[in-house]
Amino acid sequence: MSVEFIGYVASREASEIIAPSGPVIDKSWISTVAKAHERAGFDRALVAYGSSSPDAFQIAAYAAHETRTLKLLLAHRPGFVFPTLAARQLASLDHFSEGRLTVHIISGGSDAEQQRDGDYLDHDQRYDRTDEYLDVVKRTWTSTQPFDHEGAHYRVKDNFAGIKPLQTRDGLPHVPVFFGGSSEAALRVAGKHADVYALWGEPLDQVREAIASVRAAALPHGRDKQVGFSLSLRPIIAATEEAAWAKAHRILERARSVVAQSPRYQQRLGAAPQNVGSQRLLQAASRGKVLDARLWTELSALTGAAGNSTSLVGTPEQVAESLLAYHDLGVTTFLIRGFEPLLDAIDYGRELIPLVRAEVARREAQVRDASPAAIAA
Repeated sequence: MSVEFIGYVASREASEIIAPSGPVIDKSWISTVAKAHERAGFDRALVAYGSSSPDAFQIAAYAAHETRTLKLLLAHRPGFVFPTLAARQLASLDHFSEGRLTVHIISGGSDAEQQRDGDYLDHDQRYDRTDEYLDVVKRTWTSTQPFDHEGAHYRVKDNFAGIKPLQTRDGLPHVPVFFGGSSEAALRVAGKHADVYALWGEPLDQVREAIASVRAAALPHGRDKQVGFSLSLRPIIAATEEAAWAKAHRILERARSVVAQSPRYQQRLGAAPQNVGSQRLLQAASRGKVLDARLWTELSALTGAAGNSTSLVGTPEQVAESLLAYHDLGVTTFLIRGFEPLLDAIDYGRELIPLVRAEVARREAQVRDASPAAIAA
């Protein structure tokens, strides 16, 4: 199995240890961090979505303009843009980026955040809407004739898109779909629609269980061997293991200060998270501060599991070994971002990514050399 790395491009510099400051949209930052990821050897970079954040479509478009090979993973929530329009927007951006677009579908795990944008559907209704939304989006991409659609959430008559994605799958226009969500409702949609299912950085046993659940959900659609898996982590690396843990503890102390002053985190800490992904991270954190060989959970506990918040801590060689343990389970994509976004992306490109790629290539060569065809030759 190959391996892919995804980084992170935001509209300005911020993290759990860096309070946001300056302009909300910093074009210089977007350009610098996107180019740094490209030079560091990342395959893609995530552009996230939030109810109070700048428009992710435009950030992704600008990042695509500033780079040449870096692909963009655009987070998108169904429900706020009609699916026929979203299909054309995504297809247009795929052309402007020269086929470098991927979309990450997030149905929304918090009623409060959804309601800030005017969405009052409950959790399971949101996933039902996502299922229909993606049906309409994909049909808009592939239909060669005008079509009608009448469903529970959308009604379309005589729809036809003059713009189709530049990319194709099985000969049909298509933008690759990443999908997030850990509830039963989410798994049903993932099994039908996801090209890549995205997990947060859980322990090996939980990841193994999640992969099995997604494959089981994909089986009725004949897709159990087609879904790929992505894992999101926050690696903390240093020249020695002792130095890496010292760095982790400094990060924790700085994060405590930022979290204490952040309304965003304080709102989360006031109540248990609704989304199952955060619940799973907190469940893992309750099992210990360090799980498996070096999965560090203290930042998840501190932030109420506000997204991607678990770390692998150690030397580049040790962290690479842990990433490869996930790769052995079937994870082929790693979304890695640091607490100092630009400097860490550069470090990952220099110290970590080459180690993992080299070992995956070595293993693939070993499998090829051991194949019956290779032996016969």
